[in-house]
Amino acid sequence: MARRSGGREARKALRSAPLSEAIKPVHPGETGGQYRPLSDADVLAIRSNIFRILEEIGFGDATAHCIETCTAVGAIMGNDGRLRMPGHVVENALDLCDRNLVLHGQDPQFDLQIQGQKVHFSTAGAAVMIADYESNAYRDSTAQDLYDMARIVDQCEHIHMYQRTCVLRDVADNYEMDLNTLYGAISGTAKHVGCSWTHYTHLEKSLELLHAVAGSDAAWRARPFVSQSNCFVVPPMKFTEDALECLRVAVEGGMPVLLLSAGQAGATTPACLAGAVSQAWAECLGGLVYLNAIKAGAPAILGTWPFVSDLRTGAMSGGSPEQGLLSAACAQIGNDLNLPFGTACGMTDAKFPDYQAGAERAYTLSAAALAGANIIYESAGMYASLLGTSPESFLMDNDVLGATLRMTRGIEVNDETLSFENIRSVCIGGEGHYLGSDQTLSVMQSEYIYPELSDRDSPNVWEENGKPLILEKAIKRRNEILKNHFPKHISDEIDKKVRAEFPIFLSPEAMGRR
Repeated sequence: MARRSGGREARKALRSAPLSEAIKPVHPGETGGQYRPLSDADVLAIRSNIFRILEEIGFGDATAHCIETCTAVGAIMGNDGRLRMPGHVVENALDLCDRNLVLHGQDPQFDLQIQGQKVHFSTAGAAVMIADYESNAYRDSTAQDLYDMARIVDQCEHIHMYQRTCVLRDVADNYEMDLNTLYGAISGTAKHVGCSWTHYTHLEKSLELLHAVAGSDAAWRARPFVSQSNCFVVPPMKFTEDALECLRVAVEGGMPVLLLSAGQAGATTPACLAGAVSQAWAECLGGLVYLNAIKAGAPAILGTWPFVSDLRTGAMSGGSPEQGLLSAACAQIGNDLNLPFGTACGMTDAKFPDYQAGAERAYTLSAAALAGANIIYESAGMYASLLGTSPESFLMDNDVLGATLRMTRGIEVNDETLSFENIRSVCIGGEGHYLGSDQTLSVMQSEYIYPELSDRDSPNVWEENGKPLILEKAIKRRNEILKNHFPKHISDEIDKKVRAEFPIFLSPEAMGRR
């Protein structure tokens, strides 16, 4: 037993040594596209349906600016009050759009190339509660929670960006909530951040804050490290005034925009999955027409997020298999159009981290990643179909995301990996196994990924270690991060300047500053 323990400790020591980027088994932007739920004929049929929806049905409730800007590029305002977009108008927007999008981090090492079928994982959500496992209860989410979750994500290798995860229930004023959501997120991580705003004037003030952090308006525009999540459309096929104005300010301010359609199949999109995909893409392409009419080539992510209804009750079911199918099909259309694309997968209907949560997260995520979705939002930490979020879950989900990326990367086939000479040397005059072969040792860390929290020990070793549960390990690691990790990529000097100009809710001490 002692010998086995010693070997185990040696292997642990080998695994704990930092890996160079070159040898890591997965990296942000592994290429998907292997899974294609739609046939080529299906893709053509859905694409034709999308264009027909835009040309024949169009959008209700367009703002005056939207009408003026879109009709100037060929859209048609009907006598019935609906704004329609003929095929040539949509094709023109597709020709203008930025297909090689970079989402910048405050630290360039976290820059993300959003193009082709490169796959990345992000948080997201507007949870109003924290799933507090230790008290076995849900409680209101706070500004401290949002900042703390940003700090945890900052330490999760396979969560590549941080889109806000919760609503600040302890900040009553909407302007102050929008501002503090932004500042808590960008203070907690140097990765790219996604936020949303309730009113365009709040975004205008937030851009002033971002200029202060970046150093100037020009520095911000050169490397915008925050994107706007914009629900500019209320399905089915209606624009919303406040969000359209926020979109306009973001485009004019140099901020990338996630054009987000978040219908719910059977409620605000058709129950048939092909119809839900069609409507979601029609809504997002309508947003793309408006965005490019404001500024040609403005950075945008096409965010088709069709959710699923449990048709027995009408309630959202984020953990359903249909969620994975919908997201994968939307990704396939995005690949066909060659557009920077994002979807939502990885939510769970479970209330706490448990078997249901892990299973629902894994099978929905895998479908979207293998289909080649560029950004998979909601990929970690979300519970109760987005009503709750769990800080320690990000650490457990990080293992799931790493494994999903490894599946997405696939198998490289070449003369070396076919291993003929390795097989020959082991089988003819060798030891009859590959455990100590040079090739096995050389690919141990580049070909295989190892979980940080999941348990692979034997039952005997597990018992020797006190029968640890993964959730207990995640809580311990969460506590270590929140005690010790206070990012300082925003200097104390800039923090003081921001606090002098804007109503920052959390104290310097709460953010690890003195």
